[in-house]
Amino acid sequence: MTTSPIYLKPNNGTQRTAEQHELYQKVKADVHRQLIEILNLGEITEENIPYVKKEVRPAVSELIASQTVPLNGSERMILIEEVLDEVFGLGPLEPLLKDPDISDILVNNARDVYIEKHGRLEKVNAQFRDNRHLLQIIDRIVSRVGRRVDEKSPMVDARLPDGSRVNAIIPPLSLNGPCLSIRRFGVNPLTLEDLLEYESILPEFVELLRAAVQAKLNILISGGTGSGKTTLLNILSSFIPPTERIITIEDSAELIMQQPHVVRLETRPPNIEGQGQITQRDLLFNALRMRPDRIIVGEVRGGEALDMLQAMNTGHEGSLTTIHANSPRDSLSRVETMVSMAGFDLLVKVIRQQIGSAIDLVVQTSRLIDGRRRVVSISEVSGMEGDVITMQEIFKFQQVTVDREGNVIGKYIATGVRPQAMDRIEAAGIELDPRLFEPGEILPAGAVS
Repeated sequence: MTTSPIYLKPNNGTQRTAEQHELYQKVKADVHRQLIEILNLGEITEENIPYVKKEVRPAVSELIASQTVPLNGSERMILIEEVLDEVFGLGPLEPLLKDPDISDILVNNARDVYIEKHGRLEKVNAQFRDNRHLLQIIDRIVSRVGRRVDEKSPMVDARLPDGSRVNAIIPPLSLNGPCLSIRRFGVNPLTLEDLLEYESILPEFVELLRAAVQAKLNILISGGTGSGKTTLLNILSSFIPPTERIITIEDSAELIMQQPHVVRLETRPPNIEGQGQITQRDLLFNALRMRPDRIIVGEVRGGEALDMLQAMNTGHEGSLTTIHANSPRDSLSRVETMVSMAGFDLLVKVIRQQIGSAIDLVVQTSRLIDGRRRVVSISEVSGMEGDVITMQEIFKFQQVTVDREGNVIGKYIATGVRPQAMDRIEAAGIELDPRLFEPGEILPAGAVS
């Protein structure tokens, strides 16, 4: 190792030279290895990590001081933090996970790391030593939730302790090396007040949706990837009375229920022998035996859609779920397709009758071209006409133009349709101002600073 005064520039956006980067990684690897040798790893648990980090910090400082590379004070502090992150956290990902403004972390390979911040994608200077290092971090994440990633199972879904969703895919499926995607959730969860401030939803929408949840209407939240479906599902679930028993079913647990009586269920992937898999459909079937007042499915993706519809139609009103779709009409078509995946030979008309009688409202979310997420439509499923499911839009967002900064300019509109579900809402003792549904523009929705 060279002893020349090559100062190691901090990883704060400035680029190190190849020589500096190689030297920095060697110093960090040496200190990391020495620290592992003196730590009693068997005594370290998730609960005592903060205490252990505090106790170990002086030892890390001494190990760095013993290196022959000259470091100034700032460089030494940065190196200490990175070594501690490597031992007790997720290495180069830790500084990104500590930034509450970062919504997505996208690792394409050991050298290419991108983030989404305020709706915009940008590349950051975070790097892993090599693909093996990245694979170690991935394995550390998935092993925490009892899952694995290897050549036999090269794709995996997992979650972080804060509820953030994690997806990893490794070679041979990923040609450029291990790939990791983290959808942030739970650091600073968006509240209803946040959505109102950002004009992602209007008070009039909230008034209707609150009444619909309390009156036990079945609601389907539809939208594309990253459009805010899960955030909205969390907010709508907060309107459920605290006296009800709620059962949540998810592939990766991320819902945050505020009620006291909640049972949370999570699917399980197959083991190394390909056995032991528990699907959402299995959990939904079991949930019906658990005396639920409400069933909340994080996202319907397959044959469980049939069981969900049957639950909605057989005394489990007030259920909530999400689905990937680009429009309210598309969401019903997707439900129809998923029901056909359940393995039963049902007539299309019978499936549509089930959908038409089970789902009451479809709430469409969208991520617009400026990166902002909005509720762009609330539609009611009003029944069947012949072989077609009928819908009527109650509220919608209409995009008008885009300003010079790329922000979407638009307006929210009430279509003038009074929902048929108002009878059920009023029967539940909930009063809504009839002027809520008067046709016309509700509020100009421009760019939000």
